Amino acid sequence: MHALHMIIGIGLLFWLTWRANRGEFSSGYVAPIENFGLYWHFVDIVWIFLFALLYLVDRHP
Repeated sequence: MHALHMIIGIGLLFWLTWRANRGEFSSGYVAPIENFGLYWHFVDIVWIFLFALLYLVDRHP
């Protein structure tokens, strides 16, 4: 599941880079880049909690 979200995120990153190289963003229009940052950090935070719940909980006798 994490790999799927990483693949989506990397695809979005390349798409945003392509759009930025075309000059579609300005100092007043950066909403897609900010939304991508929120998505990327959301995946990171969710993975931190899921990793702890799936792999670290109940591992010690």
